[in-house]
Amino acid sequence: MGVLQLIDPLYSLSGFCVGALVGMTGVGGGSLMTPLLILLFGIHPSTAVGTDLLYAAVTKTGGTFVHGAYRNVDWRIVGRLATGSLPAVCVTILMLSRLDLQGAAAGRLINIVLSGALLLTATALVFRRRLLNLHKRHVGDLRPRTTMLATIAVGATLGVLVSISSVGAGAIGVTALILLYPELPMRQIVGSDIAHAVPLTLVGGIGHWFLGSIDSQILLSLLVGSLPGIAVGGHISVRVSDRTLRLLLATVLVLVAAKLSF
Repeated sequence: MGVLQLIDPLYSLSGFCVGALVGMTGVGGGSLMTPLLILLFGIHPSTAVGTDLLYAAVTKTGGTFVHGAYRNVDWRIVGRLATGSLPAVCVTILMLSRLDLQGAAAGRLINIVLSGALLLTATALVFRRRLLNLHKRHVGDLRPRTTMLATIAVGATLGVLVSISSVGAGAIGVTALILLYPELPMRQIVGSDIAHAVPLTLVGGIGHWFLGSIDSQILLSLLVGSLPGIAVGGHISVRVSDRTLRLLLATVLVLVAAKLSF
């Protein structure tokens, strides 16, 4: 069977649409792709999560090369996040291996965690500035050791969330890094978050591969659509208000979370 025969146009179109939104907003890959696979295509939640993790690893590798070339990655932060996230991913995958991932109980667990992660992402998108003001007013600057330990804890939290739901490495990770490293320019916050997402999603995706929750044909079809979609979205982003895009994305995430919960 040729490569072209493996590509499903509907999945590629979905990949293009999600890729365009990621290109416009900088977040939303896992937040939109996993629910789309579950709700629109009827894919089992575990397969949707596993496939999306490898999809994210490929797409964010390209983003890391771009940010790395412009020196927008703080590898110290990436190392701290990975110190927490990679062991958390391994432990979470080990726990998932004890479940019947294709069963109803596992599907329900993933939907619950996914719904919670989507609501957290929407909150981070809408109330980011307010959260920053509250943090500045009540917490202020942290000591270097506290910042390091908090970064590792954030990484561990993202590792658990992403392994179960594939959501969390975008808006949640960026918001946490802004709170912990307010002195860093935004481009380095985003670049560091994207760079950390590569090993995070790759290890999680490989774990799901061993658990049998990856659909290679869907993965290929999504990538064929999403890579040009990201390029198109990046071009459109300069023409649309960032606030409008984020509010729209947050609204979609809340609606999707509500749909998954019932």
